[in-house]
Amino acid sequence: MPPLLQVKNLTKRFDNLVAVDGLNLDVSAGEVIGLLGVNGAGKTTVMNMILGLTIPNDGSIHVFGKDLAKHRIEILKRTNFCTTYAQLPSNLKVWQNLKVFAGLYGVKNPKEKIAELLEILEISHLHDSITGRLSAGESTRVNLAKALLNDPELLLLDEPTASLDPDIADKVRKLVRRLQREQSPAILYTSHNMRDIEEVCDRILFLHAGKILASGTAAEIKNRFEGKDLDEVFIKVARNEIEALHL
Repeated sequence: MPPLLQVKNLTKRFDNLVAVDGLNLDVSAGEVIGLLGVNGAGKTTVMNMILGLTIPNDGSIHVFGKDLAKHRIEILKRTNFCTTYAQLPSNLKVWQNLKVFAGLYGVKNPKEKIAELLEILEISHLHDSITGRLSAGESTRVNLAKALLNDPELLLLDEPTASLDPDIADKVRKLVRRLQREQSPAILYTSHNMRDIEEVCDRILFLHAGKILASGTAAEIKNRFEGKDLDEVFIKVARNEIEALHL
């Protein structure tokens, strides 16, 4: 069976800056892939290209065996995302925001689905709250609810535990693993929380200056760069103590 997501030679340039440089990536159904790297490494740009929000200069993206450039709407109906860098309309109540997105995705029985997700994320009490008045952590969980409305087959999670306290962050990690077991989506996951990456991701792509510095399991990357944990490896990369070579 071919990978659910196939990225080949993906490149994005902004003027003289090469944000993503010849990236190759395959993600199978049921697999959680972590995109790791310092700010500016290219993680969010990769996700934006997979969502069709940013047009690559070179390379191709295929999802469900279809070319994203030709079948974007069809693909996005089966895809969803959560990011800390985009906010839902602030003047709507939580349930109104989620109902709008449920309509866009053609969700059946939206009222029941919204109630189910709010309960899973432990924010049922926010059902009638004005979205713009939520705390950062509450907003993050509402965005997660939005991302799960259509039971996506491809799920992109950009810093999904940002602004969450340790207890809720742990519950989000467990939720991602539960989704993996029960629905088998392909998941791309970025985080600066190394515990997220170690606990949730089956494989990691460590990006540096738009290129893949290393790929493998957390254990393989720690061994490759002689770090006692991913935090130590991350700090070495951030301080340019590791030469950026492809593996």
